[in-house]
Amino acid sequence: MLQNKSWTPLHAKLHQTLRQRQLLKQHQRVLIAVSGGQDSLCLTKLLLDLQPKWGWQLGIAHCDHCWPKDEGIAAHVQQIAQSWGLPFIKQIASEVTTSEAAARQWRYQALIEIASTHGYPDVVTGHTKSDRAETLLYNLIRGAGADGLVALTWQRPLAPGLQLVRPLLEVTRTETFRFCQQQQLPIWLDAYNQNLKYARNRIRQELIPYIRKNFNPKVETALSQTAELLRADVEYLEDAAYKLRQEAIVEVNGESTGILVKLNRLTLRQAPLALQRRVIRQFLQEIQAKAASFEQIEEITALITAPNRSRTSSLPRGATAVVEGNLIILTG
Repeated sequence: MLQNKSWTPLHAKLHQTLRQRQLLKQHQRVLIAVSGGQDSLCLTKLLLDLQPKWGWQLGIAHCDHCWPKDEGIAAHVQQIAQSWGLPFIKQIASEVTTSEAAARQWRYQALIEIASTHGYPDVVTGHTKSDRAETLLYNLIRGAGADGLVALTWQRPLAPGLQLVRPLLEVTRTETFRFCQQQQLPIWLDAYNQNLKYARNRIRQELIPYIRKNFNPKVETALSQTAELLRADVEYLEDAAYKLRQEAIVEVNGESTGILVKLNRLTLRQAPLALQRRVIRQFLQEIQAKAASFEQIEEITALITAPNRSRTSSLPRGATAVVEGNLIILTG
C-alpha cells in the first residue's frame, strides 16, 4: 500500500480512470512501452506505485530504432527497469526507418511481438491529452474525417487477444513533466522531439502554443474533449453501418465470377449519406487492406443514385464497380 506522502493527485486520477473506464484488470500481466521520455516514465512510476492495489505483473518494453541520436537510451531504460525490479525486454530494428509513419508502424509491430512472445495481454503507452490534441490537429490539417480525428482512443485491439491501452489521455504533458520532477525521474531528452522538420513537432512547439496564447489557453483540453465526443459518435455510426451493410449484401465473394460483392442500391438509398459512405468504405478497406481514399468512397457512393450501367474503375487492385439495375456490383 502506498504511503500517504507518496500518493499524489496524479496517482488518484489514474486510479480513478482505470476503475471507471475498466482499462486494466486486476492481477493482469501488463507490458509498458517505455521510450525513456517523460510521459512513459511518468506512466511506469504511476503503475508501479499502484501495483500493490491492483496486483499487476509489470514489464518494460523498449523499441530501439538504431537511430544515431538514440545511442545509449536503451541502456538507460534498462537501468531504470532494473532499479525498479521490473523485467526488461528490448526489440531492435532490423533496418533504420526514415519516416514518422514507418517508425510508428515498426514500434507497434515490435510491441505485438514482445507481448505475444512473453504472454502480456495488455500493452500500455504514455500517450497524453496533449498527444490527443496534437493528433486531432495533425489529422484535421491532412483532411481526415471523424475516424481520423479520434485516432488516439483509450484502448484498441493490437492483435487477437492483445489490447493497446492509453491510460493517460486525461493527463497533459505539463502534468507528466511536473510529476517526473517531483519524483526525480531520470528523463531522457529525445532530440527527435526538437526537430521541427517533423510536422507533429511543429504542431507541438509552434501551433499549439500559438493557439493557446491567441485563442484558447485550454486548447489541449478543448481538443481532447472534442476527440472524446467524436469517438462515441464514430462507434455508433460504425455499428449502424455494419448493420446496414449486412442488409445491403446480396452476394459476396463469387470466386468463379470474380464478384467481390453485390449491394442492393434500394437498401442503401434509404439510409443517410453518412452511413452510405461508411458501408462503402468498409468494403474498400477489405479489398485493399488499408484506408480508402475520399475520392474512391465518393465515386462508389455516387453509384447508389446513378443511372443504370454507370461505373467507376479507379479502385484498388484493378477492381471495378458497375450499376446493374438495383445492384452495385464490385468485381476484381
